[in-house]
Amino acid sequence: MTTLYGYFRSSAAFRVRIVLNLKGLAYDQAPVNLVKGEQRSAAYLTRNPQGLVPLLVTDDGHRLSQSLAICEYLDETHPEPALLPTDAAGRARVRALAQLIACEIHPLNNLRVLKYLVHELEVGEAAKLAWYRHWIHQGFDALESLLTREAGTGRFCHGDHPTLADVCLVPQVFNAKRFECDLSAYPTLRRIAAHCDTLEAFREAAPGVQPDAG
Repeated sequence: MTTLYGYFRSSAAFRVRIVLNLKGLAYDQAPVNLVKGEQRSAAYLTRNPQGLVPLLVTDDGHRLSQSLAICEYLDETHPEPALLPTDAAGRARVRALAQLIACEIHPLNNLRVLKYLVHELEVGEAAKLAWYRHWIHQGFDALESLLTREAGTGRFCHGDHPTLADVCLVPQVFNAKRFECDLSAYPTLRRIAAHCDTLEAFREAAPGVQPDAG
């Protein structure tokens, strides 16, 4: 059985859960508590020396890290429903939207960065939240502009079927709401995320319904 090592509030693990659900793939979950530092344990580091989640261990023994790489692996090995368009320009657009979120917004606001701000740089709570919201707004400003002006946008980030871009968008919107970011300036982004949330694959991947959420 495929096993996903993750944490219920990890955006990156959230992405992989969505894809596994969209593909209809069965998997076990092995929770790694990031708040307690379990990702730095010797046992986990033997599995993933980077000390991050997610880690996907496939039923044939492959150990895969980095959420976007895992998502594309799942798309290549289980092509339906496809996460990327059939045309090269469409694939480039979807990857660009996904990377805007996963490579530009998320790394600045993930747990280890926030913990470093607080514990090493002794940044107060108000300054930490200001940091978080600054990078959310900078990234979402660009994302909203792209989604609004480009013809490729449909009910989802690209067209009328969920793609890798939506897989990245929904976890980032979840986190933005958790940190009480004002999203009123992003109607297109909010519309797409709300539409994604009507799909079972996205709802069942949500942090609050994961086995380690309690």
